[in-house]
Amino acid sequence: MPEPLRVVFMGTAEIACPGLETLHRSSKFDVLAAVTQPDRARGRKLELQPSAVKQTALKLGIPVLQPKTLRDQEALDNLADLEPELIVVIAFGQILPPSVLDLPAHGCVNVHTSLLPKYRGAAPIQWAIHDGETETGVTLMKMDAGLDTGPIIASKRTVIGNSNAQQLHDLLANLGAELLRNSLPGYVS
Repeated sequence: MPEPLRVVFMGTAEIACPGLETLHRSSKFDVLAAVTQPDRARGRKLELQPSAVKQTALKLGIPVLQPKTLRDQEALDNLADLEPELIVVIAFGQILPPSVLDLPAHGCVNVHTSLLPKYRGAAPIQWAIHDGETETGVTLMKMDAGLDTGPIIASKRTVIGNSNAQQLHDLLANLGAELLRNSLPGYVS
């Protein structure tokens, strides 16, 4: 059996957690670390709260990195020390600089919650509903310096129907995890 692919996962929002869990459960991937946004003050008492990805990673026993920015040399050094072969990104919240995009041998891939090239950028779920789309989906793409402009690796469609944004969010989170499980091995080979 071939060695598992060394992966760094980058995500922050809840929608990324099924993808992280899927990679962690697969014998084809070795999740070296989860990179997520720093804890943020929330609520009336403004207490520091960890991101959904941090909570999931800790539950799974995956080391967590929380750089303020990936443009910082220390953050880049910490990533390079992990020697990832692939970086998987879902709802991370920062644009990756070229120094990160060029780090792994297989590049960086992103799971985006629209059928690209439509609805690039933020809030693709809400925009698809707002615009009266009948279907949407998830796209796995190789990242480049643009915003959701890299080559498409694979996509999966779904009907919107009467789904509200939260229902569609949950559906697309699971479709994104499925897309990773089914498409990453072929992409890498």
